[in-house]
Amino acid sequence: MLIVREIFIAKPGQASKLARLFKKAMPARGDIRILTDFIGEFNMVVMETEIKNLKEYEEQVEEYKSGKMMKELDAETAAAISKYADLYIGGRREILQVVE
Repeated sequence: MLIVREIFIAKPGQASKLARLFKKAMPARGDIRILTDFIGEFNMVVMETEIKNLKEYEEQVEEYKSGKMMKELDAETAAAISKYADLYIGGRREILQVVE
């Protein structure tokens, strides 16, 4: 089991907006959690996903690139998520292995 964390550092005042946008855009994906900073770096928004293996992750990336996710969203959410990059200034991705 792996955990993928997409970590975004939002522009000042935009973290809550970015978190709500991710939450709204990902309702069908019950395996995704949206987290915000409590203690740590300011304006941090984390999208956390559990996956079985890297093959599953590669499939999710290909699905995202294909635009399939955007087609499943209502027009307002699709328009907003297409501009999500305007809400953050940087970030990183972590892929962690769960020790069982």
